[in-house]
Amino acid sequence: MQTPKFFLKIKSSIENFLHNEELKRKLYTIIFEADTKAGKRFDVLLMVFILLSVLVVVVESLEVVANRFKLVFQVFEYVFTGFFTIEYLVRIYCSPKPKKYIFSFFGIVDLISTLPMYLGFLFQGARYFIIFRTFRLIRVFRVFKLFTFISEGHLLLKSLYESSRKIIVFFLFVIILVVSIGTLMYMIEGTTPNTQFTDIPTSIYWAIVTMTTVGYGDITPVTTIGRALSAFVMLLGYTIIAVPTGIVSAEMVKGYKKQAQKKCVHCGKSGHEADASFCKYCGESLNDL
Repeated sequence: MQTPKFFLKIKSSIENFLHNEELKRKLYTIIFEADTKAGKRFDVLLMVFILLSVLVVVVESLEVVANRFKLVFQVFEYVFTGFFTIEYLVRIYCSPKPKKYIFSFFGIVDLISTLPMYLGFLFQGARYFIIFRTFRLIRVFRVFKLFTFISEGHLLLKSLYESSRKIIVFFLFVIILVVSIGTLMYMIEGTTPNTQFTDIPTSIYWAIVTMTTVGYGDITPVTTIGRALSAFVMLLGYTIIAVPTGIVSAEMVKGYKKQAQKKCVHCGKSGHEADASFCKYCGESLNDL
């Protein structure tokens, strides 16, 4: 039995669409290249939709408003979900490495930002109402997509990545420090009658709370030596908190210096990202540098 020509034409059109490299390049430039004029317009549109969708979620949490405008919120959710679904599929379509995008952090955020409404169709029974409400809260994570087109967000994430090893080493040092201080405090206060330092884990908890300057006050030393150690840990906490901030700040300064060095030959303006391909001011190519 031969396949009808109508279905053959549809099949051919689908194959041509899936393998249309020129269309993929154009869409990639608009969606992923934030330095182009078209990319800027798309980013502005995407930002507006993200902020509106998050605003709707926040307002919808007000029971009085939600009951009066239930239909309006449903329409908004259909529009937002439809937009983000199409955007997610287009990103997969035009991405040179679709799997890499799908399993990336922002790819996962894009996916979970579209799921709540679809999951709602599967959990319509009254006993699933609480679960349904929980899934709807996931829509708030759309705000994380703002980092995909904020250059400062890229710089912050890059700085955190570049300084991750130093921060990990520092974090391990802090863990060793609080364990040592907690154990020392247990040795000092553990033998005191009616002591609050009943064991080493509790003493370590006290050390963490004190060193981070949180100070709940639920566990306090009573001996003179214990109070002296407590005062030392408080002062030590102020100096330790500043260390990771300095590490990340140093990496951010390096990133800003790299951006300042890259100038556009067409408009003469600088301040571009190190891996930028187009000028964010005039939209011309930076490959002529």
